[in-house]
Amino acid sequence: MSFRQKIQVIVNPASDRGRTKKRWQRIKEALRHFFQEFSYTFTEKPAQATEISRAAVKEGTELIVGVGGDGTINEIANGFFEENNLINKEATLGIIPSGTGCDFIKSLNIPLNLRRAIETIIQATTKKIDVGLLRFTSFSGSKKERLFINVGDFGIGGEVVAHMEKFGRQRKASSYFRSLLQSFFHYQNKKLRIILDDQELPSGEYLAGAIANGRVFGKGMKIAPHANLDDGLFDVILVKGMKTFEFLRHVWRIYLGNHLSHPKIDFHRAKKVKVYPVNEKEPVLIEIDGEVIGLLPASFEIVPRILPVKGN
Repeated sequence: MSFRQKIQVIVNPASDRGRTKKRWQRIKEALRHFFQEFSYTFTEKPAQATEISRAAVKEGTELIVGVGGDGTINEIANGFFEENNLINKEATLGIIPSGTGCDFIKSLNIPLNLRRAIETIIQATTKKIDVGLLRFTSFSGSKKERLFINVGDFGIGGEVVAHMEKFGRQRKASSYFRSLLQSFFHYQNKKLRIILDDQELPSGEYLAGAIANGRVFGKGMKIAPHANLDDGLFDVILVKGMKTFEFLRHVWRIYLGNHLSHPKIDFHRAKKVKVYPVNEKEPVLIEIDGEVIGLLPASFEIVPRILPVKGN
């Protein structure tokens, strides 16, 4: 990498429960050790990282470095696109993980260590990865679109993230697991219509569904252990309704990545997934990359090998 590249660093100071702001001076000093020049901007509100990223890409910035968690990186990645088209093929995304959720980096083998993360930006090859295009229903009932880079899911996953947003996020993975348990005891399985590419599955009751580009979500859950970021396919994991004891007995298998053999978990690969609630009056939440954004019905479509990212 040329140190003379035009570099824009986008920092979410509120990420990791405000710890990113406290450690910014150390991050900045580490960046200055490796890069002669770079600009940096702090975000102050939701979706601002997308605005900053898009403006920088349009100005010819060659490297956009995101400092934050999965939600921040998702916003920055969305800024590489306008009307779902890549703005500048020469712009590349680099990541310095600093968030409550840093699951996406596991699929790119980016270390949590600050110095090693920056070394990855410098030394690693640029990979063109797939992104997911989600068309969904907003909470106001309008139709919207959003790109995601790691995992989109519906069902209990959205309820878990909504619970965490309501009661506050914590760094520990146990907080996600605790929210999962609390959500499970109040959650009603949803009857859904699911179409994979052109094949409709038999309608049934589902606890959750994950449309995975990356391997890990939920602070360490290996939901899609075989997923590949540049194979042009989603790994689709569908979890049918489970009783309490069965759920509690097997939920830890997701952290180990050996849950796909469970008889109530179906695994598929597809380029496009459409999901419809059978009962339209029963809301089913959707979350992508750790953020609840809307409701079913929705479609998830893979956009193959399009986003340039630094990773191993």
